[in-house]
Amino acid sequence: MRFGPVSLEEAEGAVLAHAIALPGGKLKKGRVLSGPDVAALAAAGLGQVIVARLDAGDVDEDRAAARLAAALVPDPEAAGLRIEAPFTGRVNIRATGPGVIALDAGAIARLNAVDPMITLATVPEWQRVTAGTMVGTVKIIAYGVAEAALEAACAAGRGAIARRGPVCGAADLIVTETAPGLAGAEDKGIRAVWDRVARLGLSEGALRIVAHEAGAVAEAIAASRAGMVLVLTGSATSDIADVVPSGIVAAGGEVIRFGMPVDPGNLLVLGRIGARPVIGLPGCARSPALNGADWVLERVACGVAVTGADIAAMGVGGLLKEIPTRPQPRDRKITPP
Repeated sequence: MRFGPVSLEEAEGAVLAHAIALPGGKLKKGRVLSGPDVAALAAAGLGQVIVARLDAGDVDEDRAAARLAAALVPDPEAAGLRIEAPFTGRVNIRATGPGVIALDAGAIARLNAVDPMITLATVPEWQRVTAGTMVGTVKIIAYGVAEAALEAACAAGRGAIARRGPVCGAADLIVTETAPGLAGAEDKGIRAVWDRVARLGLSEGALRIVAHEAGAVAEAIAASRAGMVLVLTGSATSDIADVVPSGIVAAGGEVIRFGMPVDPGNLLVLGRIGARPVIGLPGCARSPALNGADWVLERVACGVAVTGADIAAMGVGGLLKEIPTRPQPRDRKITPP
């Protein structure tokens, strides 16, 4: 592509690089100049104009953006995504339902390294989305790019974006109480958990309120038939031998991880009974604010395997916004002398 000022005699068929105001109206940048456009420029007293001229083998910005988006999401229905129509060298990619976004970060980095004029920006990997959420935007910065560069970018990024939809169907919630009558179905903490379930497109399963004892938790877990079990405790989990981890083991399951390097959310418990995930929620899950448990809950609800190593790697970026109402905030309270 050639870019720069040309005389009006050479301007017809070229792409206008910058908007120009004329007595009869403005010519917008990106416009392919016609004969009448050139005549209007001449009538306004201009002798030259800055344009972009595509060479043989170049692909214009809109066609290039559309081709790259199609390579990124070759089967939109299967990927749970929607590719929008190109405009000004841009194509937006949106989710068609709830879930989390799976990305091939290496492929996207290679795509963006092909040519600075060919770009893709996405949401973070495993970002929770709903229908209509924009998950990526392709932008061709120049008015055209070389066919060879475009083809290399398409090859590098092929199939790099997909939405993982919910697979659990429903979630059961077990709530422990340290004394009878402390928990109820309309409790704000319980409502906050159910709201999380609903945002993921899951159904509310059974609510079981039990004593804060490992045996009671084990019985409730064993009685569950939902695709996922959540446990909200009346007292925070303090050790791998505490009520929730012990209850998971007593129910015949295993503990994958206790504790996570995300704050708020440190006291998460992740386990499983066979293939079914069991999540012991930290106390901060009683607030609707984002916490580390959300990162785990959202993934496992969508069938994404989460290991102890995965949780250990969440520390970078894991310092989340403080929840002012939690009992033990991270800032030390200074008592006046």
